[in-house]
Amino acid sequence: MARAFVLLFDSFGVGASADAQQFGDIGASTLGSIATACAAGLCNTKTRSGLLQLPQLNALGLGHLAHLSAQTILPGLSIDHNPQGAWGIAQELSHGKDTPSGHWEIAGVPVLFDWGYFTGTPCFPTALIEALCLEGRLPGVLGNKHASGTDIIAELGAEHCQSGCPIVYTSADSVFQIAAHEQHFGLERLYQLCEIARRLVDPYNIGRVIARPFSGTEGHYVRTGNRRDLAVNPPALTLLDHLKNAGHDVIAIGKVADIYAHSGISQTIKADGNATLFEKTLMAQASAPNGSLVFTNFVDFDMLYGHRRDITGYATALEYLDARLPEFISQMQPDDIAVITADHGCDPGWPGSDHTREYIPVLFFGPKVKPQALGIRSSFADIGQTIAKHLNIAPLTYGKNCL
Repeated sequence: MARAFVLLFDSFGVGASADAQQFGDIGASTLGSIATACAAGLCNTKTRSGLLQLPQLNALGLGHLAHLSAQTILPGLSIDHNPQGAWGIAQELSHGKDTPSGHWEIAGVPVLFDWGYFTGTPCFPTALIEALCLEGRLPGVLGNKHASGTDIIAELGAEHCQSGCPIVYTSADSVFQIAAHEQHFGLERLYQLCEIARRLVDPYNIGRVIARPFSGTEGHYVRTGNRRDLAVNPPALTLLDHLKNAGHDVIAIGKVADIYAHSGISQTIKADGNATLFEKTLMAQASAPNGSLVFTNFVDFDMLYGHRRDITGYATALEYLDARLPEFISQMQPDDIAVITADHGCDPGWPGSDHTREYIPVLFFGPKVKPQALGIRSSFADIGQTIAKHLNIAPLTYGKNCL
C-alpha cells in the first residue's frame, strides 16, 4: 500500500544556502541559532532546559545536515553513523525565499520569475488603496506600511475598532495583508474584502493576499485561527495536480490548500496550531487510501516563533514534535514513505523578522527506505520527483528522484 506524507516544518532552515549573499543572509541558520542558544542556557524555562533535545530527528539524520551546510556539528545533535532515514539538504532554485515559492518548488514547479513587492512608506500605491476603499465601501485604511502582524494589531487595533478602517500592511514577502476584528468588522466581510484585494493586486504580480482576523479587547488583541490565504495559481501543474488527475487522493492539512490555490487538492482538513495539526495528520494517516499523498504544514514554527524571533518557543515546538514523531512512525504501513522538510528559513536569531535564504532539510524515512546520504540536492523539486516515483505517476518536469 504505497502512500506518501510530507511533514513540512514551516521555516525550518538548516543553514545559509550557497546563494545567501544575494539575500543578505550569509551566516543565517534557523537550526544553528536554536541549538546554539539552547547550549548557552538562553532557552531555559520551567518546562525545558539545556541542550536542544531532538533524538528522533537526530536518528533520522538531522545531525548530519549542519555539517553538510556549514561543516559544523551543532550542540545537542550528533553525527549518527547508523541513521534510520535518508538524509540530505536542498538548495532553492526559485528566485525568492517566500512561502508559495518554497511549496510550489517542492511540488515540482520552481518560481523562475520575480514576484512584485510593496516598498517604501506608505507602501501601497494610492490607486490601489482608493480602488479597495471604493469597492469595499470603506471609510479608509490604517497602517499602509511594513509591519509585524502582532505589532500592528497592538498599535492600531483600537483605532480600527472605533473607525471601521481595516489595517493593511505588508512584509518582505510578496504579500498584501488585511487585519480586522472578527466582531467589530466581521469575519465574512474581511474575507470578501480580501477577495476584492486579490483581484486588485494581480496587476502588481503579488503572490498572496492574507486575511488576518483577530479578536479581544484593547491591550489583549489576539489573532484567531481563521486566517485565510488567497494565493495565485502556480504557473504550471504541480505534483498535487498530477496526482489528483491520475486518480490519487491528495489530502491537505492546515494552510497547504490555500498555498496551492486549492488546485490539485482532494480533501482539505483545516487545523491551527502544531499540536492539532499533528493530531489531524495521525487521523489522516489512519484512513488515507492507497496511492494518496498527505501534506501537512506545521505553521507555528514560522508564524509564532520564526517571524517573532522567539528562539525558546521555536526550540520547545521542535522538541514537542520530535517527541510525538514515534507515534507517526509506528503507524506507517510497509510501503509508506514520509519526508520532513521546510519551505525556507526564518532564523529566530537573525536581525529583523523576515525569512532567511537557507537550505531545507530532506529527511526521507519509512519501513523500506534505505538509510543513505542524499547530499546537497540542487532543487526542492527533488522531493516532489521522489514522491512521484514512489506513487507511480509520470516524472515531473523538474527534480531528480532522491531514492
